[in-house]
Amino acid sequence: MELTLIQKIVIWAPPVLLAITLHEVAHGWVARLFGDDTAYVMGRLTLNPLRHVDPIGTVALPAVLVILGSPFIFGWAKPVPVAFGNLRNPKQDMVYVALAGPMANLGMALAWTVVTAVGLAMLPGMAYLGEPLMLMGAAGILINTVLMVLNLVPIPPLDGGRVAVGLLPHPASRWVSYLEPFGLPILLVLLFTGTLGLIIGGPIFYVSDSLMGLAGMDLRTLLQFLA
Repeated sequence: MELTLIQKIVIWAPPVLLAITLHEVAHGWVARLFGDDTAYVMGRLTLNPLRHVDPIGTVALPAVLVILGSPFIFGWAKPVPVAFGNLRNPKQDMVYVALAGPMANLGMALAWTVVTAVGLAMLPGMAYLGEPLMLMGAAGILINTVLMVLNLVPIPPLDGGRVAVGLLPHPASRWVSYLEPFGLPILLVLLFTGTLGLIIGGPIFYVSDSLMGLAGMDLRTLLQFLA
């Protein structure tokens, strides 16, 4: 089973678009739940993926990394606006707002696990439908696991950085928040030196492999078709 470029795009596009869209909507939805309706007022609580696509982070940078043959693809969506000062308890509530995105990715990874298992169950009799479902489900598991683990790295503006700011005592949280203007350059340095892969590669593989196992598939076998 050798996939063409078009087939790979068709398999990857729905999971990727859902992963970035629901991740951002989750942030805005929880922020509204805790008192800030900025995202709602700006029309960002929508499932339209075009409202969440960042031209550089979602399109240009991943494309360049693919062209350069990078073993790790990195990118981001357009962040949902959150006015933390509008939250009823800003320091505490920002933790819930920040965790909403990675938890949405975890939920989607579990949902795609079910899709993978259904696709596998349809083989070999309905391979024309089972194979695409199985591969799309595997892609969904992978992209959501990557987004979940990456966003939990405690460097602002990643969600893990905001969680650290919310949980640490004030002097320490203030120092972490000072890193935010330098967060993206730090991540890019970690990415291109291979350090980021060393930090998050293990957790990504463990979670993905575990979910694939629940679906009855082997991660290493599927990667050769999805790559």
